[in-house]
Amino acid sequence: MSDFFDVPIFKTIKETAETAKLSSYFIRQLILQNKIKFVKSGTKYLINFESLLKYLNTGETTEKIQG
Repeated sequence: MSDFFDVPIFKTIKETAETAKLSSYFIRQLILQNKIKFVKSGTKYLINFESLLKYLNTGETTEKIQG
């Protein structure tokens, strides 16, 4: 019996922009508008990459993760 957890992939704004071929400005705008899931860790924003992909594919928005 194996138990696996679906662990989300978190990336910084810069990593997200490079991977998704989007501008950092666009990623920041999505964060400020709470359109993708993210966590603020100190001064850095960590983006849930799957949430970004879902937003780009469907246009569905999500709320900020409190933390």
